Amino acid sequence: MPLINILIVLVIVGFLLWLVNNYIPMDGKIKKIVNIIVLIVVVIWVLKAFGLLSKLTSIQV
Repeated sequence: MPLINILIVLVIVGFLLWLVNNYIPMDGKIKKIVNIIVLIVVVIWVLKAFGLLSKLTSIQV
């Protein structure tokens, strides 16, 4: 996946998360949970996009 596509997706996800945080009334705890879930999903997606996740899962301890 080209780097520009990854950057565009990250900007769009960040903008959508900003919209949710500013314009949807929610309790602060729920906003924190939503932010953590989105962060985890984005980190996993970026790791998969760069091919690092498959390398990490193949490591045997």
